[in-house]
Amino acid sequence: MKRRIRYKRVVLAVIGLFLFLAICFVFGFVLFYKSNLKSVSKQSEEVSFKVEKGSTYMSLSSSLKEANLIQSEFAYKLYLKMNKVGNLQAGTYVLNKNMSVAEILKILESGSRENPDAIRITFPEGLIVSKVAKLIAQNTNHTEEEFYQVIINKTYLKELISKYWFLTDAILNNGIYYALEGYLYPNTYEFANKDVKIETIVESMLDSMEKNLEPYKEAMEKSVYSIHEIITLASMIQSEGNNVEDFKKMASVFLTRLDKKMKLQSCASAYYGAKKVMGMDAFGDSYLKSNSYNTYVIAGLPVGPISSPGRDAIKAVLEPADSSYLYFASDKNRKVYFSETYQEHQKIINQLKSAGNWYGS
Repeated sequence: MKRRIRYKRVVLAVIGLFLFLAICFVFGFVLFYKSNLKSVSKQSEEVSFKVEKGSTYMSLSSSLKEANLIQSEFAYKLYLKMNKVGNLQAGTYVLNKNMSVAEILKILESGSRENPDAIRITFPEGLIVSKVAKLIAQNTNHTEEEFYQVIINKTYLKELISKYWFLTDAILNNGIYYALEGYLYPNTYEFANKDVKIETIVESMLDSMEKNLEPYKEAMEKSVYSIHEIITLASMIQSEGNNVEDFKKMASVFLTRLDKKMKLQSCASAYYGAKKVMGMDAFGDSYLKSNSYNTYVIAGLPVGPISSPGRDAIKAVLEPADSSYLYFASDKNRKVYFSETYQEHQKIINQLKSAGNWYGS
């Protein structure tokens, strides 16, 4: 009798172990499957992808993998078997490495929309309006001056304010260099041809800003800072930093200094206020120049944004790190060094200067 009981216990233990391992395997497999259906990159990078006549979704797996558009051929093929996908259309497609498997298949299913006259303009994160103007002049049949004439038109600006919830009369402040600075969302845009209207470009960028701000609308409206101030802070973070991991700590520094009534002393704001470019122009005495942007001179925030922030920088302002940092310094490679005291901060700056890795003199 005892042997039978022991035997049953052993059997039950084996079955239990088997079930546990099976559950772990299934759980792990599901995680692997879902993870490998995500995009290969969070950064936007377009890839021209050609689908030949006679190709099938299955036969494209290796080509998609070689083009670094999917993470796993196995996960891609399994997705095809588990989901109904429409007819594949031959042609040349513009895909992006930040697209998931589902997004890629949706485009391949919809058919090629390649337009031989179409133009694509990429506006990187951290870009300032003057650079936006240059890119538009380089890629369209418009001049920089024509772009400026559109974005300084008060009547047009007021129309935009009435159209977009995140634009307020704050952008019309007389101390602001360019009313739409910071609000033209950095992204890659496609337009029908080089004769595209400047207003179409501007509003496409504002549409993209609206789409990226929408998830944070409620948080922005509840913040003690106005939407304009949040975008201004985000632009400073974007201009000062390079590593997304640093953004939240940088936001913590700025917000803490604001709470303590300390000047922000942002080099990026001093450069922008002096109409100089970080990494290109000598810093000199820019931090001494008195204007509505230089946070070495003025208390609080600049009068407006100093560049176009991306989503990560905006999110950092709303979800800052919990830190005791009061200072940070960026080197010529835009690596950021954080410190809690002025002594630590000054030591870092001296080390950067000695290594010839400091922006200033």
